[in-house]
Amino acid sequence: MSSEFYRIKRLPPYVFAEVNAMKAKARAAGEDIIDFGMGNPDLMPPQHVIDKVTETMKDPKAHRYSASKGIHGLRKAMAAYYDRRFNVSVDPETEVIATLGSKEGLANLAQAITAPGDVILVPNPSYPIHHFGFIIAGATIRHLPTTTDHSFMEILSRAVKHSVPKPTALVINYPSNPTAEVVDLDFYKEIVAFCKKHEIYVLSDLAYAEIYFNDMPPPSILQVGGARDIAVEFTSMSKTYSMAGWRMGFAVGNKELISALTRMKSYVDYGAFTPIQVAATAALNGPQECIETHRETYRRRRDVLVEGMKESGWEIPSPEATMFAWVPLPEGWEEVGSMEFSKALLTHAKVAVAPGLGFGEYGDGHVRIALVENEQRIRQAVRNMKQFMKKSDDILSQIKEKQ
Repeated sequence: MSSEFYRIKRLPPYVFAEVNAMKAKARAAGEDIIDFGMGNPDLMPPQHVIDKVTETMKDPKAHRYSASKGIHGLRKAMAAYYDRRFNVSVDPETEVIATLGSKEGLANLAQAITAPGDVILVPNPSYPIHHFGFIIAGATIRHLPTTTDHSFMEILSRAVKHSVPKPTALVINYPSNPTAEVVDLDFYKEIVAFCKKHEIYVLSDLAYAEIYFNDMPPPSILQVGGARDIAVEFTSMSKTYSMAGWRMGFAVGNKELISALTRMKSYVDYGAFTPIQVAATAALNGPQECIETHRETYRRRRDVLVEGMKESGWEIPSPEATMFAWVPLPEGWEEVGSMEFSKALLTHAKVAVAPGLGFGEYGDGHVRIALVENEQRIRQAVRNMKQFMKKSDDILSQIKEKQ
């Protein structure tokens, strides 16, 4: 009996698995590993949200099957969020659906709208589900080098011109995971105009809309006139309210895409646990001070990391948004790549980071550092990494000798 399953064959070994295995082995041996590898928030959700989920769980009816598209109150709360945050009015019945985090929503929408051989345009580097969700669905992926300058539209235009068949959809993600790049509304206007002209759907991942460090909140593509003709946007409670493990997200926008996702989900799940949906409603409708608190926490952590490493010989660019720093490899390490550098940093500095290769081949010259440790731990990591940089040439030479 063959175990070469069609979809599994299309998925390469998980790039992060090797670093994760090394990290687990080191911890099992009693080593203190400072973990910047996964974007796994360490902050607490708001207390009133925790209280609400506890209260709702005491209702016997709350333990029944829920609604796969999300309870009405939750979809209404998300519509209200779009209204106050972006001045965008959406219909909670036809233009909003709750998902089990944005990752599940993206993957199920890919299944819903993709036929084998369809061409999907995806930035590279990008969050893995952006391309692997469509690979699982049988699509052909055309990668677009990630950039926010005028050249992106040139790259996009060439990709559409030379793709056969014509691309079905474009995935975009700003603020970006992993690169932390941001865009303005003019960027989205160009995207919408181009994709409407070429009849291409746009799937926008806006999971980091509330983690930004300047005076310009990231916009939504749905602020562009006519965007809902072609675009759907994914958001999440994970980072905004530090509710990652609760698995609560949304898709908002184009009615046809929302309808397709709704039908797909009706076959594969009954929605999130009702108390979680009720608590998520309380988060969206309740006091919002926690958002600014979380944002300031990540800002301080960013500054400790960036300032601490400034004179180490490994300069870390200061991100404008997200909970990540996207960092070029130190000089000389490009030859061996982000995986070997990440393994060396874990071995010699006891600091875990995500190799850029895990986000696509164009990311191999970088690592991603997640700001998910407190300031004291970040300072400890900075000390460790500074010592690593002093020995960097010797460590690199030893790795090259073994290759």
